[in-house]
Amino acid sequence: MNTKEWIVKILITEDDEDKRTSATAVLYAIDNRRHESVGYARRNPGDRPIPEIGDELAAGRALMDLADKLLGDGAEDIAEMAGPARTV
Repeated sequence: MNTKEWIVKILITEDDEDKRTSATAVLYAIDNRRHESVGYARRNPGDRPIPEIGDELAAGRALMDLADKLLGDGAEDIAEMAGPARTV
């Protein structure tokens, strides 16, 4: 069995002035491939300041975007391996 390790690092930045949180999800694969995605959350001015909620939303959105990118890469790789369409 072959085991690979990919590491995802999430960096969260909170801006209290405009009540906005951003999260950057970075995937480091063992073959030096690197994928990066960003997600955002913004607190409604009428809501109580609970930073954890913005962190969760921004990080979740960054991870969803990262997942979409990985799925797209996989689909492109499959299409390249299949070659041009053939008619029978």
